[in-house]
Amino acid sequence: MENASLVTALRAPSIERLAAKYVLATNYQSVSSPSLPNYLAMTSGSTWGITDNEYHLLPAGGLGAQLTAAGVTWRAYVEGLTSAGCFRSPYPYALKHNPFAYYGGACPENVVSLDPLEGDLAGDTPSLVWITPGLCHDGHDCPLAEAGSWLEELVGRVVASSAWRDHGVLFVVWDEGDDGSSVVPLIVASPDLESRRVDVAYDHYSLLAAIEDRFGLLRLGAAKDAAPLTDLLPPRTR
Repeated sequence: MENASLVTALRAPSIERLAAKYVLATNYQSVSSPSLPNYLAMTSGSTWGITDNEYHLLPAGGLGAQLTAAGVTWRAYVEGLTSAGCFRSPYPYALKHNPFAYYGGACPENVVSLDPLEGDLAGDTPSLVWITPGLCHDGHDCPLAEAGSWLEELVGRVVASSAWRDHGVLFVVWDEGDDGSSVVPLIVASPDLESRRVDVAYDHYSLLAAIEDRFGLLRLGAAKDAAPLTDLLPPRTR
């Protein structure tokens, strides 16, 4: 999700309901601005010194390459992606919100539109699922109330899936805040967790560390020294 501090996001009733139902990190921070460097931090452990949303060709690698090399199935479902691919798909798709296209300059076959998600949740679900909404449903271009309603419906579909019910973990995170605040929502949903709020300091590198630890991968970049969301996770994923 996009551009809302914790305080701002919780003003939307749909998002407040999700935060109350699941686990909410109340001291989770973005690491940069604007959007792109935060997405890169979440998937490679570095912002690469980037301070804009332009396309930058980065060395091949990142979380997607790690998962593939380890034989872990994964898919990134990106709303608005069409047959035109990662670099030419039209609005509401945004390349800056698809970090996997930056590593090595190619569009990985694992990056698909949002359309197959429903079938994959009902069938052979990848071990890691990444979902990027389009520029309306992520709250970038549309009111937070509209984006929040879309998010609430999406979360409902995910938590109804057998993949999630079988000890799955769902992270809902915002890339950066607003009005000068870098504290953004991170909501964690798992059938093995009870609702609560956690005030431990975490950031995007913590999220990457938690994912890499879960799949037995080496931590990339700043994730090496990050606290891995321990207080937010069910026991078997700590």
